[in-house]
Amino acid sequence: MMDLDLRRLRLLRELQERGTLGAVASALGYSPSSVSQQLSVLEKEVGARLLEKAGRGVRLTEAGRLLAQHAGVLLAAAEAAVTDLAALGAEVRGTVRASGLQSATRRLLIPAVADMRSRHPRVRTEISELELEQALPGLRLGSIDLVISDEYDGHPRPRPAGLRFTLLLEEPLKLVLSAGHRLAGRDGPVALSELRDDVWVASGRGTGHHEMVVGSCRSIGGYEPDVRHRSNDADVQLELVRTTGAVALLPALTLPTVGDPAVVIHDIAEVRLRRRLVVIVREGPSAPALTAFLTVVTEQAHRHAAVLR
Repeated sequence: MMDLDLRRLRLLRELQERGTLGAVASALGYSPSSVSQQLSVLEKEVGARLLEKAGRGVRLTEAGRLLAQHAGVLLAAAEAAVTDLAALGAEVRGTVRASGLQSATRRLLIPAVADMRSRHPRVRTEISELELEQALPGLRLGSIDLVISDEYDGHPRPRPAGLRFTLLLEEPLKLVLSAGHRLAGRDGPVALSELRDDVWVASGRGTGHHEMVVGSCRSIGGYEPDVRHRSNDADVQLELVRTTGAVALLPALTLPTVGDPAVVIHDIAEVRLRRRLVVIVREGPSAPALTAFLTVVTEQAHRHAAVLR
């Protein structure tokens, strides 16, 4: 009877999900050669070839894919065992690894960590700022426990099987103009159609925010926006508005919490656009530490929702 090392099985499962040795190494903090060596040991342990060359990289053989499927089951069982053991204790303890986009990290996750320190001091929380596309592989594989992502009206996100999606917060989108903009002094909403000739700032191509800005200008304003500046950092977008006179379309949660004389915020005249923040976890029972953290994050979201309505 062969002994299967869960750590090596995890590497195989990671490779199946991430596609390259370099991506696995980067995600887990190893070198690609170390990952390759460990998978070679796994091949010897099982007595089967698991990898084959594919161009400059490698891919799983039929045996590799079969073992990776079993690895997913075994790793899930190990995680369930840890969850069940943690539930036996009277005190909540464990580790929660959470990630989110910038505004959710700043306004929800970081305050939640502070609350957890006072309520559940034996819980270790680890926070990383990641877009959904970056975080999903780690969430599916178990290296991340919770992800907060966003979704815009008219631009739904994919919802892969095996994950549970729960609405946290719904907020309006606002037009942000520089104080010197020709429409800054208007008393009331500003129409997207009036910004046809303006320079825009948005998040990077491929992000939900970028698709929302471009799609809204096309469908509502009737034009292709001149998105000249790109940043996934809302503070950088705001600075571009202040300094260059660019126009931004940003969720309320990303806006300054105190008055800023250099920018002016307007509602959109044609339609009410919204962003939804969604918390994503793996399906199945959650460890007590994750359940506690979800409770605190939800409380933070409710506090903001009362203000942003």
